[in-house]
Amino acid sequence: MNAVTWDQRERIIGLLADASADPEIRAVVVTATGRGFCAGADLRGSPSSSGDRVVGDVARMIRLGAQRFIGAVMDCEKPVIAAVNGTAAGIGAHLAFACDLVLAADSARFIEVFVRRGLVPDGGGAYLLPRMIGPQRAKELMFFGDAVSAAEAERMGLVNRVVPAEDLPKTAREWAERLAQGPTRAITLTKQLVNASLDVDRTTAFAAEATAQELNMTTRDAQEGVASFVERREARYEGR
Repeated sequence: MNAVTWDQRERIIGLLADASADPEIRAVVVTATGRGFCAGADLRGSPSSSGDRVVGDVARMIRLGAQRFIGAVMDCEKPVIAAVNGTAAGIGAHLAFACDLVLAADSARFIEVFVRRGLVPDGGGAYLLPRMIGPQRAKELMFFGDAVSAAEAERMGLVNRVVPAEDLPKTAREWAERLAQGPTRAITLTKQLVNASLDVDRTTAFAAEATAQELNMTTRDAQEGVASFVERREARYEGR
């Protein structure tokens, strides 16, 4: 069920960092094989610790582990699509929700499994869900830990689109190709503006928007977009 190990988490963080730095990479798809998308964290894959646990150890582990993992998705400088092929539970659900766009197979399920284990949601869940579906619905999912079907997740606003399982890879590729043909830096700046918008006041948001457009207008893609409009032709974006 693709429970994520410590090694896998570190590899994914590294791949996302590489995607940010490589101008040839213009979109990212996060998906899985088998029956599940991600069943949560596999603690058996974490480095062993010696000695007795002291106050602060767990908070540090969460901060440097699950939160850093989810933050890497949100901070990736390329658009990230989740293609959820099966059950996404715990940190697996939060991994999907942290992506910019979420596609789900009709067989997918999302489970805030933490309460079933007597745990507090971590990996950014209490940050992400209220912003996506409001505090009341977020509490319902987190208090009860019930499985949410793909169709219900789409109705709630957790998923952009549900497709038949056999169409998921094709649809994810089509979306990624559309993004990869777009003005990458403009999409990145848009992602950053939207992600920050619910945490700042209007004055700050407007100032950030103006600064982002100022930066964006220095890119070749922005110049190409304006030129293609004037010349009445299709724009040819290079991601630079």
